[in-house]
Amino acid sequence: MTNTNLRPFRVEIAQTELDDLADRLARTRLPQPAPGDDWATGTPNHYLRAAVAAWREFDWRAAEERINAYPHFITDIDDQPIHFVHVESPHPDATPLLLLHTYPGSSVDYLGMIDRLVDPVAHGGTADQAFHLVIPDAPGFGFSTPVTESGWHSARVARAYDTLMRRLGYDSYGAHGSDQGAMIARELGLLAPEGFLGLHVLQLFSFPSGDPSEFERLEPRDYAGLEHMKWFQKVGGYNTMNASRPQTVAAGLSDSPLGLLAYSELFQSFGNGTSLVPLETVLLEVSVAWFTNAAAGMTRSYYENSEAPESSAINAAPTGVAVFADDFQTIKVFAERDNSAIVHWSRFERGGHFAALEVPELVATDIRAFFTALR
Repeated sequence: MTNTNLRPFRVEIAQTELDDLADRLARTRLPQPAPGDDWATGTPNHYLRAAVAAWREFDWRAAEERINAYPHFITDIDDQPIHFVHVESPHPDATPLLLLHTYPGSSVDYLGMIDRLVDPVAHGGTADQAFHLVIPDAPGFGFSTPVTESGWHSARVARAYDTLMRRLGYDSYGAHGSDQGAMIARELGLLAPEGFLGLHVLQLFSFPSGDPSEFERLEPRDYAGLEHMKWFQKVGGYNTMNASRPQTVAAGLSDSPLGLLAYSELFQSFGNGTSLVPLETVLLEVSVAWFTNAAAGMTRSYYENSEAPESSAINAAPTGVAVFADDFQTIKVFAERDNSAIVHWSRFERGGHFAALEVPELVATDIRAFFTALR
């Protein structure tokens, strides 16, 4: 790490910022509760009341120590600050791997997986399954703020990450991603930079094309996946808001920790009540977004992708998919239409959309299996 474009970084939130958050939380005003106070129309008061009480007791300094246990760096690519965690394996022949986070997450999505991947021997694996990890915050997320200009859609982020890996001295690498991270990983497959090994994702966002023959090949579980899509369309109003009026919603999220907590309901609600993400982990994620004032950049990422040129390009990079029971259900017939080299497909009966936060051991094991098989 002698490249002068790479600067050491440490997460250090000023005490005045912690005091300000504590003051705001102490003066929380909940909305009028919806009839029934359940999740039918959004984040309910009973959840927010308990979460705010827990947030007031949350030990940020302990969380900061956990975050800083790994080496952090920051660099500028296309005039955009990119923060990343870089953890090298003790095994010199380890595979370089990008870990790409979710919305509304950040690089802290992967804190529970780092040790399993850099030192698999200590976690029931073998030395040939080891990885050197690069875990960036996407522009506008976490500590990769502020966003300096428009146009940071997933394809541009993918190009920036390839630049980052070359800057780190890696001429060959793979990628794993979930949610927006899965979209960026697929863009790396489309980019097909020299030495790109392949991508492992938790979702491939492929949908019906209108060709009736596609439905003739669906399995019974695929129809359950279609029902899940319909349910999420019904409750996923944040997609439309983020993609059309991100700055409007960011005004409230940036000024109210309660608003940011409520708008981060995906951590709790995506699986329709099945989420395994602990509240303490939700508070860690929301705290990072609050202290970095990242709401505007996070929401605007949807707008940038909505404004990007549509593409029907086929991803030909080796691709692995891990489908978790309570997540978006990738439908293989549609996915194989858009991705011509799916060589690994696994299903898990436990875990959901934020599997890295819920069942990190399962995600790490599947990543190891996919990339080991490519050798």
